[in-house]
Amino acid sequence: MMKIVLCGYMGCGKSTGGQLLSKKMNFDFVETDTEIEKKENSSITDIFQKNGEIYFRKVENRVLKEVLGSSKNEVISLGGGTPCYANNLHLLKSNEEVKLFYLKMTAQNLTARLIQEKQKRPIINHLQTEEELEEYIRKHLFERQFYYLQSDFIIDANTKTVEELGEEIIKLLH
Repeated sequence: MMKIVLCGYMGCGKSTGGQLLSKKMNFDFVETDTEIEKKENSSITDIFQKNGEIYFRKVENRVLKEVLGSSKNEVISLGGGTPCYANNLHLLKSNEEVKLFYLKMTAQNLTARLIQEKQKRPIINHLQTEEELEEYIRKHLFERQFYYLQSDFIIDANTKTVEELGEEIIKLLH
């Protein structure tokens, strides 16, 4: 049994890369944010707006426990903040089935990706300029780095395609 878990800041390639990797490895693909939306019958944006971040983080923790408790081989894409809240990092690090990968990108590269899809992302859609977005990402990366860097593997995702990310993960597993 293996759980390949992808963490990193939003926009780093967890979902797209995870879907591709799951197909290559014939594993199930699970995106924790999608599971939260199914459980709550609501979008992440609406959950944040109606119930706030603390409520969201509690649901996120419950969903993570459920996903990690599954008896399937899975590629799991975490929400960007998941490892940083509650006991989530401990749940990931103490589970022998989990191989945790941090897809690391610079704030500059994340900004270039996220500026295009800002409206679809509830925690950044209020930012007006590219400069504000980059500053916001830098601040978050600084705060989250401590958690992300405890991953089993750190992959520089700045210049890699999703195919290359998948190939590197497979190599690191063998």
